[in-house]
Formats: sequence, structure tokens, C-alpha cells
Amino acid sequence: MKSILRAILLAGLAVLGTLAPAQAQQPIKIGMAVSQTGTLGGGGRAALLGVKMWVEDVNAKGGLLGRKVELIAYDDQSQPSTTPTLYTKLLDVDKVDLLIGPYASVPTAPIMPIIKQRDLLLMSNFTFELNRDLKHDKVFNNAPWTNAENLTGGMFDIAVKAGAKKVAFLAADQEFTQNVTAGAKRIAKRLNLETVYEQIYPPGNVDFSAMIRAIRAAKPDIVFVASYPNESAVILRGVNEIGVGDSVKVFGGAMIGLQFGPVMENLGSLMNGVINFTSYVPEKTMDYPGVRDFLARYTKRADEEKVDPLGYYLPPFSYAIGQMLEQAVTATKSLDHKVLAAHLHKNEMKTIVGSIAFDALGERAKPSVPMVQFQNVADKNMEQFRQPGKMVIVAPPELKSGEAVVPFEKARKK
Repeated sequence: MKSILRAILLAGLAVLGTLAPAQAQQPIKIGMAVSQTGTLGGGGRAALLGVKMWVEDVNAKGGLLGRKVELIAYDDQSQPSTTPTLYTKLLDVDKVDLLIGPYASVPTAPIMPIIKQRDLLLMSNFTFELNRDLKHDKVFNNAPWTNAENLTGGMFDIAVKAGAKKVAFLAADQEFTQNVTAGAKRIAKRLNLETVYEQIYPPGNVDFSAMIRAIRAAKPDIVFVASYPNESAVILRGVNEIGVGDSVKVFGGAMIGLQFGPVMENLGSLMNGVINFTSYVPEKTMDYPGVRDFLARYTKRADEEKVDPLGYYLPPFSYAIGQMLEQAVTATKSLDHKVLAAHLHKNEMKTIVGSIAFDALGERAKPSVPMVQFQNVADKNMEQFRQPGKMVIVAPPELKSGEAVVPFEKARKK
């Protein structure tokens, strides 16, 4: 009988011995939902590729904590209503260890209560002031801005130096566009600018002709636009056909779409003169260590996966999310969200988009937002955007690579 018990015990120990190493080698799971279809799908797929490239790179180095990294990514279909369910699935079914947020504010906003309630770490992905009211100490935004002042303030400064006194606002009725426009209004108030026109339009609007004519009639010096890709294209085509008048010194601000290669190639010379925020452009002032190598590798993958061939706006910053997680996990030897958040708050992270430090709300402690003016852009030429001089950084001073051309009508013809 004793021999039988001894055999059973030895067998049990043998099983445990084989299970322990297997459990230790379970992958570290990182979960995210990101738009792969729908209106945000173009940007979302490019952002996802950036994350995938980091996963491949870190696994080639042996993973994290001696374990491979596994990425689980669901398509939120550009529908904010889907994200709470997808993130609940990632947490409760997939049992992910770490979370990366969706691309953009609108799909991310619905999951913020879940993140706060469960006290989770979230690497946010190009959101705008989403943590302003929630004040969760474990949310970190990879975007280069902190608030509207450093997102679009440079455009207002250029206009005021040129003598601007009046401003017109045109904005989509969406989370990001309304938040950034509210910030732009605060800037205008601080600069004592008079608002002569203001219009909020429904998302997906396809006819801006009456609004453009009304803007022209109001004779503003500044036209501030906060729009999404399809709307941005329609607005610029309308401006080309109708014009906004000789009074306008600067035009643009927060037009999403003018950062994506296919949109830029399609619009071509219609973008000339527009001053708009972006995140990265190939100007010498943004030649961060590692970014050229990343973009060279990205370009090859982008062609294979049929995503934005330039990849300036989102992919380097998505890759940087991985780099920041890698540094925090490696330094702390932990996956505990509280421990990782403390490390991210206290330390400056080294990434391919420069050094990143965070403030108390998980936004950039040192914003680095290039405000660019499109100059001498030709039609139907993607390759031109791979060289300096087409997206000239006109603000802030530390990134500036050239001078803004004003007024807008002169800049359009340059």
C-alpha cells in the first residue's frame, strides 16, 4: 500500500514539475480594441501595425520578464458603443495583463468608467483631455499634446502677429472636435479676439457651401476648423470653389485627415496654405533616434497590409506605447498596474518620438506638437511628403523649421 501511495505522490510531483515551467512561460497578454473598419479604420489599422511591430521586436529580444508577448486586438468598427463590451471581454474572458486604448477620443470615452472602477492602467491612444474630469492616476496618453493651448495655440499666435482681430469657428459635433474647439475659444478669449461666426455641424456632413459663404461674409481674420477626414476633404474642396475672402490670415487648426498619406495625396495642392496640427513630419527638427529606421520598416509592411503608406501620424506613437510598457515592466519586474503607473509617473521614457514624461493626469509634461503649414504641395504625388519642405513646421519655436506664409490667399497660391 505504501509503495502505491509513494508512486502516486511521485507522479503528482512530476506533473507539478512539468506544469510550473509551462505556467511560467505563459505569454504576457496585451489587449486593445481599435478601429479596423468604419470611419476611423484607416488610422486604426495603421496604429495597430505600429503596435504589432513593437510586439515582433520585443519578442525577437526574448519578450518581457522571460515571457513572449501576445497581442489580442478586436475591431471596434469605429462605433463607440462597442468598446465597453470589447474591453470587458478582454479583461474577463481573455484575461489580458495590460491594456492599450482605442484610437481617438470618441471610442475611448465609453471605457473610461470601466478603467476607473477597476483601477486599471490604460495606455491611451491619441485622446484629448479625456482624463481631465475623471482624474484617474493610471491613464497615460501617448499623444504629443496636453491641451488646446499646445495643440492649436501656435496658429493663433501666428495670426495675431499678422494683425488678426476676428475669428470664425467651424466644428463637428463630436467629442474631440468639441473639446479642442472649446480650448481654441479659450485661446481666442485670452487674445481678445472677436468671434464673428460659429457653427457646429453634424458628423458626416457633406455640404459646407452655405457655411463657407457665411464665413466669407463674416470677414474673419482666422478660420478655425475642427473636422474629421471626410469632412476635412469636403471643406477644402468647398474653400477652393467658393473661397473664404481676402481678410483671412490663417485657416485650419484641427482638421483630422490632413495627417494621413492617402488623404494628403488625394487633396494635393488644395492643402496649400492650411496651418494644421499633426504629430510627426520628416523635418530635421524631429529627427529623433530610431524614428527613420522604424518608418523605413513600416513602409514595407504598410504596402503589404494596405495601410497608410506614410505612417507619420499614429504608427510611431503606437510603437512608442510598446516601448514605454517595455521600459516600465523591465525596470519594475512587475505587471502590477499600480507599480507600473508609479514608474511611468516618475520616470522619463525614451521612445522613437522623443523623450516622454507625464503630468499628474497622464498627459505630456512637455508637449511637442508640430503645427505645420502645407507649402508648394503638388497634386497626386505621395513621394513629395517623404521629404522636408512640404509640411513646414511653423510652431512651436523649438520645432520650427520654416516661416508661415500669410495671408491665406497668398499662401494658397505659393
